[in-house]
Amino acid sequence: MNEKTFQSQDDRHSRILLPCGSNEAQLMNTFLRWAGSKRKLLPELLDAAPERFERYVEPFAGSACLFFALEPRKAVLGDINDDLINAYREIQSNVENVIRHLRQFRRGKREYYRVRSEPSERLSAASRAARFIYLNRFCFNGLYRTNKGGRFNVPYGGQKSGALPTADALRSCAGSLRRAALRSGSFEDTLTEARPGDFVYLDPPYCIGARRVFNEYSNFSFGPQELKRLRAHLVRLDEIGVPFLVSYGVSREALRLARGFRSRQVVVQRQIAGFANKRRKSRELLITNY
Repeated sequence: MNEKTFQSQDDRHSRILLPCGSNEAQLMNTFLRWAGSKRKLLPELLDAAPERFERYVEPFAGSACLFFALEPRKAVLGDINDDLINAYREIQSNVENVIRHLRQFRRGKREYYRVRSEPSERLSAASRAARFIYLNRFCFNGLYRTNKGGRFNVPYGGQKSGALPTADALRSCAGSLRRAALRSGSFEDTLTEARPGDFVYLDPPYCIGARRVFNEYSNFSFGPQELKRLRAHLVRLDEIGVPFLVSYGVSREALRLARGFRSRQVVVQRQIAGFANKRRKSRELLITNY
C-alpha cells in the first residue's frame, strides 16, 4: 500500500464528532429511508473517517448518511439513480417548492398506489422530487426497485414506515446539500473527479457470489465486472494519494477489494424485512488506505 500523509497544507476540513446518542447527532440523519443504509454503522464510520480533508466524495450516495453526519464544507455526491439525484438537486435549490408538493399528499395505501402509478416523466422536477420522497417513506423497507420499463414497483410498506420528513428537516438538509456538487451517473464518473485533498467514501451494492441482493436498484446491476473496476479505482486513488474508506459485507469479494489495504471487521445490527422483532447481527469490512 502506498504510504502517504493524506493532508493538504490549507483549507482543511475538521470534523466535529457529537455523542452518538445526542439530539444533535440525530438531527444530522438523512431524510431518506434506504435499504442497505449505513446509518447504524455511523459511529464506526465517523471514527474511521480522516479528521481533516478538503472535500468529501461519495460515488454511491444512496441516503448519504455519512455526508449529512460529517457536514463537509465541500462535497461531490454521485449516484446512478437519477430519481435520487433529482430529489437532492431540488432540495438543494428549490426546497420550499418540494415541501409545498409534499403537503399535497395524503397518507394511506390507496394514496400510495395512486402516487406510484403517476408517470414521473410528466411531472415537474420539484413534484418528481416530492413523489420520490413520499414513495421512499411509505414503500416496503426503504427499497428502490424498478421493473424492466423503469417504473418504480415496490409495494406499500404499511403503517410502520414513520412520518414524512418535516419541513425543518428538509430545510436543514438543503443547507448541507448546497455545499455539494451532485452527479447523476456511474460510480466511475464520480471517481474520476477525485483528487489529492479529497476523502472518498464508498458503499457499493453488494455483489456476493451468485446471490442477488434485494437492495439493488435501477436497470443497472452491480456485478463482478463492476467490482473489478471498483478495485482498479481503489488502486488508482491510492497511487495519487487520495484516502478512501469502503464499507462492504464480509465476503470473499470484500477480501479481494481489501487486498493490500488496511481492513477491520465491525458488527452491526440489521432489521430483517422491516420487522422490528426480527433482527440479526451482520459483519461489515471497513477498508482504508490510511
